[in-house]
Order: sequence, then C-alpha cells, then structure tokens
Amino acid sequence: MEEKDKNIKQEPVTEEVQAIKTSDFMKETIKQRPINKRKLIRRLFITIAMAVIFGLVACVTFIILEPVINSKINPEKQQEVPVVNPVSFVEETAEEETKPEDMIADEIELAPVIIEQAPLDDEQIEQVLSEMELGVNDYLSISNALVDLGKSVQKSIVSVIGTTQDKDWINNEYENEDIVSGAIIADNGVELLILCNLSSIDESESYEVAFCDGLSYAASIKEYDKESGLAVMAVRKAIIKYSTSDEITIIEMGTTLNKSLMGSPAIAVGRPLGSEESICIGNITSVSGMLNLPDATYRILTTDMFGSTSGTGFLVNLRGQLIGVIRMDKDAEEMKNMVSAYAISDIKKVVEAMSNGKEIPYLGFYGLDITEEIAQENNLPLGVYISSLTMDSPALAAGVRAGDVIVEINSEPVLSEKNLSEKLLEMEPDQEVTVKVMRQGIDEFTETEFTFQLDHQP
Repeated sequence: MEEKDKNIKQEPVTEEVQAIKTSDFMKETIKQRPINKRKLIRRLFITIAMAVIFGLVACVTFIILEPVINSKINPEKQQEVPVVNPVSFVEETAEEETKPEDMIADEIELAPVIIEQAPLDDEQIEQVLSEMELGVNDYLSISNALVDLGKSVQKSIVSVIGTTQDKDWINNEYENEDIVSGAIIADNGVELLILCNLSSIDESESYEVAFCDGLSYAASIKEYDKESGLAVMAVRKAIIKYSTSDEITIIEMGTTLNKSLMGSPAIAVGRPLGSEESICIGNITSVSGMLNLPDATYRILTTDMFGSTSGTGFLVNLRGQLIGVIRMDKDAEEMKNMVSAYAISDIKKVVEAMSNGKEIPYLGFYGLDITEEIAQENNLPLGVYISSLTMDSPALAAGVRAGDVIVEINSEPVLSEKNLSEKLLEMEPDQEVTVKVMRQGIDEFTETEFTFQLDHQP
C-alpha cells in the first residue's frame, strides 16, 4: 500500500489555481460611506463666509490704498467737485491815479521819528531833487531791482504753442510750431485762463501751453476776438501736475486810467524781442494813440522800448501789475520796432466776457464820440457818430448809414463808443436789437429806428 501510494504522482499546482485559492480568503466588499449632510452644509457655509470676509477686506484695502497708489502713478491735480466760477475783474474809475508815494516799494521802512511839516511846493520839490546825487551804484541797484521784478512776473507768463501739420515739396509730413506769449489771468475752478494775442497763430490745428517750469499741457481756445486778435485760452486744472501748480501765479490786473501814466516806468515781459523770457525796461511815452476797430476803439500805449516786429508779451508797472497787451502788427512804419500795447483798462471788459466763454456779438460799425463840447460847437446830437460800416455788417443790411448818430440801443441812451461797446457785450449774437439814430436832413436831424439781429463775428 505504501509502495502504491508512493507511486502516485501529485499534479503540480499552477499559478492560476493558487490565485483562485488565495482569492477565496481575500475577497472584500467595498461599501460607500454614507454622506454626512450636516458636515457638507457646514463646510458650504464656512466657504461662503470666508469668501465674503475676503471680499470685504479686499474692498476696504482698495478704497484706502487707491488714492495713494494713484497719486504715485499719476501725480496730477484733481478736484473732487469741479465748479466753474464766473470770472470778474475789479471795476475801475477814472479817479484812480498812481500817487508819488505809490512808487515807493512797500518794503521801505519809514524813519522811526516822523516830523510833521507842511507839504512842499513845486519850487521846494525841484530844489530837493536838484540836491540829490545819484551814482553808478544807485543806477545799478535800480536796474537790478527792475530786472528782478520782471523775472518774478515770469511766473505768470506762459508760452502758447500753436501746431500745424504740413507737407514739404517731396510730400513728407512735418509739424510747424509758432509761439506767442500768454499771461495767467484767472482760475475759474476748473480751468486756468490764459490771455494772449493769438492773431499770428489763430489758424493752428492744436494748442498747448508751456508754463514757467518747462512743462506743457494741452490747451483750447475759450473765446477769440478776431478783430483785436485777443484770445483767452483754457487749460484744464485736472491735467496740471502739483509741481506746476506750486510754481505758477496769477497776474494782477492794473489800471491805465490814471493821469500820471505817461512818462511812468514800465517793463515788457514775455517775448518782446521775439525770444523766450526776454525783458525790456523803459517808459511809457504816449497814451493818446487810438486803434479803431469794428464795434470798439482801444487806446494804445507806446513806449521807448525797442522790440521785434514779431514780438509778443505784456507791459507791467512797478507793482508787477498787467497794464498792457503787446501788439506790434499795426504800428506805423516809422514806429514798427517800438513796443506798443493795448491799454488794459480799455480791453478789460472784453477779456472778462471771453474768460466766461461769452461770444462777442457783431454790429459792424466804426464810430467816434460826440461829446457835449463837440455837440454844442457843431450843433450835433449827443451819441456815437458812425464814420463807416463794414460791408457784411447787420447794421448796414438793416439800413444804418455812415453819418448817422446812434443815440439809443434797446431804449437805453448811448453816451459814448465805449458805452455802446459795453452794452453790446451784455447781449448775445442773434439777439434782436432796436437802434435809434439821428440822421442829417436838409435842415435838421431826424429820428429813425432800426430793428435787426446782431450777428457772429465773421
């Protein structure tokens, strides 16, 4: 038996069989864990809460840091609530006059002991002046003081640059730049307003203003009076950097109504010699020159200062106040290089209107004042004598003739040409007006009325 069993051969166990046997002991059933809804909802709420908190923190951080970051990246002056304030210059009276004591600098200290005495008469004044001895050093001190005053005014002076695209003879495009001087005359809360004589660059395609610190900013024409060439340019304050705002100043308006103006010292600033920041020092030699323009007549101040025929700029007095806007394009041949300027008191109302964006209405007359003295001597009515009218004027089209005397406009008396010009500035282009004139007849003047619309400047 034992021998028999020994002869029985065992079959070898294969890997597949072994795997089947083994699997019988390792079978497992994987069951999914049941979902815990409470935990899921709690995690969802936590996630939402964290997102809300993160958003609030980010929002608050942005609100706090945004102005700081913005001021670092873009350091420009910005206004929270821009409000346009109307521009108004101080009213002048003919009684305003520069007194001798006004010529003395404010910094000069009076002697601690003041002795009261009777005022000096003319002979005593001449004697005192004749006894005064001034040396070279005194002259140099006065000259240096005038130059320093001119330099201090330059903070109010700018360069108005007009740019035009052009082509050369081989069709290459290039930019053509022309420059005139301007003066900062007002701040309306939203814009800096610049007065200039724009007549030589009024056809430019774009404008910019360069301030005393050398930085330039885009500018636009607020209003332009084509007849005089005067313009008010505007530069938005929002684009002006703090560094520029800290450097510039607004020039103060002076007066040219005082009787002692002729012979008084004056300083020409801007570009009177055609070059940037040039300064001329001299005296006003005449205040009687007149420039007759349609609807206005302006006094011209002449000086003994030699300038360029293309010069632009301004006249200032010894207080640094603006008293004239240089214009060299209409001088007589024999005076073409002498610096002359519009008297500031004559143009102040026009400049004020333009600073407020008001368009100048157009009547189209050249006039002369008929004063009481002239009226009595020549038996003429008081008013404005019409010497001529422009060919395209609404007054001429309505029937007004040269030789008529305007005595009323809209039932208000007309006392002088300046008075008539100021009344026109209160009106609007396209406004209907009634003009009453006295017309010369065979034996006497007859009254005639015309009603028509004002026009825009051609």
